Amino acid sequence: MSGKLITIEGGEGAGKSTVIATIVAVLEQRGLRVQTAREPGGTVLGEAVRELVLGPAHHGMSAEAELLLMFASRAQLVRERVLPALAAGEWVVSDRFTDASFAYQGGGRGIDGGCIAELERWAVGIKPDITFLLDVCVDVGLERARGRGGELDRIESEASSFFERVRTRYRQRAAAEPERFRVIDAGAPVKQVVTEVQHALHAWLDASA
Repeated sequence: MSGKLITIEGGEGAGKSTVIATIVAVLEQRGLRVQTAREPGGTVLGEAVRELVLGPAHHGMSAEAELLLMFASRAQLVRERVLPALAAGEWVVSDRFTDASFAYQGGGRGIDGGCIAELERWAVGIKPDITFLLDVCVDVGLERARGRGGELDRIESEASSFFERVRTRYRQRAAAEPERFRVIDAGAPVKQVVTEVQHALHAWLDASA
């Protein structure tokens, strides 16, 4: 099979790390070469942007600056890692991608979706082949995220109402593109989440073969 881009989306505390490990294991069991990436980040430039976007010291950042920084990181990731990997027949599993900007900067910050779509077209130019949306109640997700200990990053420090808007926009995007999205109940026990992801991924792989 040719290389594909798989993305994992969801709010805070959705359990993305566990799901990413599950997806990578399934792909490798099928003999596929896999790379993982995260957003913002995944490259030297992207990791520097990550510190700017998430650093607690940058609370005065405007919504527009946040959006453009996210796309700067994403544009570098696509050109430096994603496109070369796909061209080489490798699979890329990314912890967030452009859907996150529609959810966080669009839904959360209120930036017009048309502006985000234009940046997606110009700066990114590709869409995921399949996206797993880990949907969890905001209160549950925040309790998980804030129960890890350590200082909260700039976005984790937002109010619950911000994350409710993020979740709503994610669900709207999933409803608009059911052929790409697989919505997973991330509030379920971990074992159930892993099983649901495995079944959905196997079904998609078999259908794509």
